[in-house]
Amino acid sequence: MAHTYTISDLAKEFDLTTRAMRFYEDMGLLQPERTGPGGRNRLYSARDRTRLKLTLRAKRLGLSLTEAKEIIDLYDSPRDTGVQLRKFLLVLADHRRQLEEQMADLEANLDEVREHEKEARALLLKTEKMDDN
Repeated sequence: MAHTYTISDLAKEFDLTTRAMRFYEDMGLLQPERTGPGGRNRLYSARDRTRLKLTLRAKRLGLSLTEAKEIIDLYDSPRDTGVQLRKFLLVLADHRRQLEEQMADLEANLDEVREHEKEARALLLKTEKMDDN
């Protein structure tokens, strides 16, 4: 029998809450087998574990869960790997552009803060000189 995992197993392994695990399931990223009375117990497969690992990696890259699902679903499908890689490159390029824009905004903001600091120091120096007289 293939190795299976409980929700607690995977939550502990990946330092997640069981609520987060259920959310990923609701998003269609995970598809555990339901067992027990009323299907209350979840059994995750090695495939689910891999999908969870890829989801968390995509999150660390800053991708949305929707983007992560699209890419992971592409890898799950038996289609041409070239199609999957091109899609992945497009998503990464788009995300890189967003990060570069955010970085440019942050740099502009930092420049503005530095300018205000410079002006405040000059005013403080002027005030202290006047106090000395």
